[in-house]
Amino acid sequence: MDKYIGKKLEGRYEIRELVGVGGMANVYKGYDVVEDRTVAIKILRDEFLDNEEFLHRFRNEFRAISLLNHPNIVQVYDVSFTNRIQCIVMEYIDGISLKEYIEQEKVIRWKEAVHFTIQILRGLQHAHDRGIVHRDIKPQNIMLLEDGTIKITDFGIARFSRSSTNTITTKAIGSVHYISPEQASGGNTDARADLYSIGVLLFEMLTGKLPFEADSPVSVAILQIQSAPMLPTSINPSIPKGLEEIIMKAMQKDVSKRYQSAAEMLRDIDSFKKDPSIVFEYRYLETESVEERIQKEFNKQGAEEVKRKKSVQNDEEEYERKPLPLVPVMFGISMAFLIACSVFVVMLFVKNKPFEVKEDVVVPDLLGMEYEKIEKKDLYSEDFNIILESSDYNSDYEEGEIYHQTPGANTVLKKGGTIRIKVSMGQNIIVVKDYTNRDSSDVFRELNKEGIQYEEMTAFSNDIPAGNVIRTEPAASEEFSTDEIMMVYVSQGPQENKISVPPLEGLDLNTAKSLLMSYRLRIADIREVDPEDYEDKAPGTIVKQSPEEGTMVTPGTSVDVMVVAGENEPSSMRIRIPVESDIDEKVYIEAYIGEDEIASKRIVPEDTSSWSFRVEGNGRVIMEVYIDRELYRVYGIDFIDEKLYDITDDPSSFEITSGIQSGVHVSGTELSEGLEDIGKEEGSEDAPSESEE
Repeated sequence: MDKYIGKKLEGRYEIRELVGVGGMANVYKGYDVVEDRTVAIKILRDEFLDNEEFLHRFRNEFRAISLLNHPNIVQVYDVSFTNRIQCIVMEYIDGISLKEYIEQEKVIRWKEAVHFTIQILRGLQHAHDRGIVHRDIKPQNIMLLEDGTIKITDFGIARFSRSSTNTITTKAIGSVHYISPEQASGGNTDARADLYSIGVLLFEMLTGKLPFEADSPVSVAILQIQSAPMLPTSINPSIPKGLEEIIMKAMQKDVSKRYQSAAEMLRDIDSFKKDPSIVFEYRYLETESVEERIQKEFNKQGAEEVKRKKSVQNDEEEYERKPLPLVPVMFGISMAFLIACSVFVVMLFVKNKPFEVKEDVVVPDLLGMEYEKIEKKDLYSEDFNIILESSDYNSDYEEGEIYHQTPGANTVLKKGGTIRIKVSMGQNIIVVKDYTNRDSSDVFRELNKEGIQYEEMTAFSNDIPAGNVIRTEPAASEEFSTDEIMMVYVSQGPQENKISVPPLEGLDLNTAKSLLMSYRLRIADIREVDPEDYEDKAPGTIVKQSPEEGTMVTPGTSVDVMVVAGENEPSSMRIRIPVESDIDEKVYIEAYIGEDEIASKRIVPEDTSSWSFRVEGNGRVIMEVYIDRELYRVYGIDFIDEKLYDITDDPSSFEITSGIQSGVHVSGTELSEGLEDIGKEEGSEDAPSESEE
């Protein structure tokens, strides 16, 4: 029996059953006794607890998902990283993978495939906006709920926008059927790599096949880099042309020709949904049809095969057949058959005129025209055969108006060709029911049965339990057209944003305070330990923290630390803050590191271009400058190299370290040039350490 089943983690998570076995971790179904909900618990397998690569990937998944909050991305609730166990507590998904659904359905209807793709793209757009590239989009990592909702999982090899790692990992090699050419070749990857994978995924859903197949992962990777995919319509001719163009644009090998963002791809899909006959007029050279592939294969084998067949034929014996006697009755039957065939051929030529050259005519634009007028007046009958294909509700066109035609306007046809049309029945108006406080799964099933399109949104609520509907747009009792999209807001329960506790061990106390402030946390209890027990640690260095690194806590939580007794000799550094303002009256300017004020002064910005003062500290810390109690600028101070960086636009670009560490890369605007001379210029002076009133 599995050693974890029946155990309780952190005193609250009961592990009940094993539901998934992966390459590096197992997934269990569990129960959170505190929140009264079912959860998924992902536990790193014991054999990888000492493997740095797997530990990095496992923690990387937590880092990525913890930054995201979207209805189409699996949600993280808690985490525990210790020497005994590495686990992530996540939202439990009661469904199947998209891969299982594809294998079950073989080929997915395009409307359903588009519905899934839109949700995946929205989730990816949320991740991309936060600098996270998934890099392993494949149907195995997409979960499908019973109500049709999509959840993206497994951010194990996700890449952060500031990461400089370009190598292709073993995990990525295992997914070569879906990775982009630049990822397969180990090149730089960005958000557009995920969009290539979406193109492959959409290709597979609509055709039941992958664009590239080979005997080994390496061979598939080479095909991804070098070979052009076939057109999806060469496998499934029923795929609309516009949707095929979307797939092929997403799968362009040249990233500059690919969709540049998930939002851009969503816009094309939205245009296609509104008009499935749309043609984007994209032109692609990197395609080949099934026939071309067959021809290539034939050319490889052709000569040898033909020679072999001729040899066999030459070796076969030839037999002479004796002519049968000509029976008069059979002769009469043959003559009658010959006469009948001759009459049929003559009639065929007279009626169809196969050698008659028909003139080309341009298809008119029928969209928006009243079908009844066209039918009564027999318009276009001299040039075309107009056939009514169907009538459906459509809010964009009045009742009786043509809203779809095949082929489209300005297409060239032979005279007498056929135009198929669809006619609008107008809007299908219904009155919205009251779904408030009902289970969202039941509501979604009901909407699907009634043919109502909907989009799930999430919101916090103190009154509505998690998982129940808060409201809809349009609201209950309002009128609604069924070909529009209803917004359904589902409760996430009371708002309680959790924060991952950062690592403090190895930092000095002041640096740790500055770091925790940026996380909206604070240090509470400080215990000193004997320096003799930590001879390799400088005085003031943190050697232990509680809660541990990676623990999910609420804002304002206190962190207890143990530090090496004694004081670390601080460094002194003079810095200057540029003041750019046309204010001609006195303002109050002050600087803080963590919760400690380090300098303040009253100045008239119009009379001075900068404010300089001296500060002491260790390592690398963040300083905030306020003017009249409002945040003015944010700076990174590097006491090790005596440099100052303006990081106002991106505070996360400056990595906080202890006074012992050095050499860490920093981005931002360096302001420390000529530090030795700062304060020696005419008119500069040190600011007092106490506040001036």
